[in-house]
Amino acid sequence: MEESELISTALKFNERINARDLTGLGEMMTEDHVFIDIPGEVHEGRSLMVSGWFDFFKNYPDYRNNFTHIEVKEGLVIMAGFSECSYEPLDGPAIWTAKIRDGLVGEWRVYDDNVETRKKLGIS
Repeated sequence: MEESELISTALKFNERINARDLTGLGEMMTEDHVFIDIPGEVHEGRSLMVSGWFDFFKNYPDYRNNFTHIEVKEGLVIMAGFSECSYEPLDGPAIWTAKIRDGLVGEWRVYDDNVETRKKLGIS
């Protein structure tokens, strides 16, 4: 896929998150979709993650991701920015990565935005 298509897919996936669109999220995930949270806990499988997003949206209905920087490195979409949420631990800077496969999101990962993460991902 072209870089622009990878970025477009990642942005559409994030739009589904911001819209709390469970159906749309499910349609954009691979069957073996993986979500990795900031502590590094791995959640695998489309149905598990649709259920997980349902619970997340119920608990944090005002959660939104906003990206200020997007780039692609070796097929990995890297998005830096911030999340907004009335629950303070979810409000603030973060980095997300997306692995896109056949036009679907195979992996969505969230990192703390810090020097170590930026160095690991090769962004400034």
